[in-house]
Amino acid sequence: MKKLIVTMMTMLLTLTGASAQEKPQVLGKSHAMQRVEVKGKYLLLPVQEREENANISVLVAGQQVQSLNVKLAVDKVDYYVPLNIERFGAKDLLLDITFYGDRRFTGAMKDFLCWKEIKQSDTFDTTNREKFRPSFHHTPAYGWMNDPNGMFYKDGVYHLYYQWNPYGSQWENMTWGHSTSKDLIHWESQPTAIEADALGAIFSGSCVVNKNEVVAFYTSASKCQVQSMAISKDNGMTFEKYSGNPILVSTEEDFRDPKVFWNEEIGKWNLVLAVGQEMRIYSSANLKDWTYESSFGKDYGCHDGVWECPDLMKLPVRGTDKQKWMLICNINPGGPFGGSATQYFIGTFDGHKFTCEHKDTRWMDYGKDHYATVTFDNAPDGRKIALAWMSNWQYANQVPTKQFRSANSVPRDLDLFEHNGQTYCGVTPSKELNALRGKVVKKLPKTCEIVVDVKGTTEITLSNSLGEQVVMKYDTAQQTFSMDRTRSYASFSEAFPCVTTAPVYGSIKQLRIFIDNCSIEAFDAEGRMAMTNLVFPNEPYNNIKVNGGKATIYGIDN
Repeated sequence: MKKLIVTMMTMLLTLTGASAQEKPQVLGKSHAMQRVEVKGKYLLLPVQEREENANISVLVAGQQVQSLNVKLAVDKVDYYVPLNIERFGAKDLLLDITFYGDRRFTGAMKDFLCWKEIKQSDTFDTTNREKFRPSFHHTPAYGWMNDPNGMFYKDGVYHLYYQWNPYGSQWENMTWGHSTSKDLIHWESQPTAIEADALGAIFSGSCVVNKNEVVAFYTSASKCQVQSMAISKDNGMTFEKYSGNPILVSTEEDFRDPKVFWNEEIGKWNLVLAVGQEMRIYSSANLKDWTYESSFGKDYGCHDGVWECPDLMKLPVRGTDKQKWMLICNINPGGPFGGSATQYFIGTFDGHKFTCEHKDTRWMDYGKDHYATVTFDNAPDGRKIALAWMSNWQYANQVPTKQFRSANSVPRDLDLFEHNGQTYCGVTPSKELNALRGKVVKKLPKTCEIVVDVKGTTEITLSNSLGEQVVMKYDTAQQTFSMDRTRSYASFSEAFPCVTTAPVYGSIKQLRIFIDNCSIEAFDAEGRMAMTNLVFPNEPYNNIKVNGGKATIYGIDN
């Protein structure tokens, strides 16, 4: 993660000053215009998160070249976000701004602080200023992030796209941000991959490697949701949108998140789409023309929220020569502990119809902060490597960071295992994480991996001098694993304090626990249980107490 921050433009702000902007022309209670003489690469926009969004239409010679929503500062600046104005190739431009806040609370528009604080600069400082920014998890250099999108592997590089707001650290202005990695641990930030257009904002989707091309599929979201396509001829660094977009339309309100993969068994491409509370399956020979095949979802799984972000894959069953298909279905709300979560279904798939073999609802991860889980296309050695968005819609916009919000989970490899005649999803920390292990230490550092050899019922308590703590317990009698963060700092949301509990399929012999600056991820070392939870202690947990087992603490080399 440190490399990501360093490789972004980590220079101090070099301001040309407010003189590059004329005084705003106030045109009404909620409307203003401001002319800008371009003297720098970026226009630095001051953000105040408690305010309502203002819409900024950027005009060049009377033509709109960009539209964005920003919470412009009224009386306090929380942080700045950069708008690249150099790319418009104009000597001056006009900002047409509409405010939506209530004037009774914000006061006269002419007195807003933003008019004094809008500045120009040739650089934008992304040096980390957040104590909760993870050390070994992927995060955006700045701005808001949610669902991982379009992940693929090609020529030794993993590509991760993600839902990104470059103009604030809360959800808005959806584009595809982009990061790359050679080891799934150290990520380098890349330029924005796909931006909004006349069809709408860029919502979630997937990428496939098709010979020398990378093809992206995503949802264009405006008055309705339609599916679009873009093609990259430079290994996913830039994309050209398909002239025939949209490629799929519907009258359904929730119609999104296309997952595309090559199905060798039928010699065609399959596409799985989240539509309301079902998944729709399509097929194609050319990636452009899609035939509806079937729908799945009625009478299966949890239906307490909207189904989103599907994935469908064939996986081996451990210790056997069998293979089965697994359909991933993310849902919000409806998770086992409130808010968003990832459920899955095991069964058969013939390229046309998915048939589920069980009726019970199954969750991939029993923490509260594991959502939008999808896998990399074209991963080496046939691996199915998954990443999740490590947050929950109940409080994602309120977590105590400002420069950025949200991280991805550690990478996990997926497979299947059998227990008492049933087949379940196995979730194992990816082998690349082993390279993070440093020296064995006695004192608990703020980032580490803890390996606990279990001897029956085991309780692990992490704490600090302020009395904040997280308690994890493996209960052999109940055959459960739980994590209690009710005494972890959580004043930002009533929905945050919770105890999350997972079933244990068999007995746990060893636990692997990954601790970063704002998260705890616990795994059965054999991959039969996973639990991901955020934590925000006022000071790092520096004490550990283990009853019923032996802990080995590895420092993190990153």
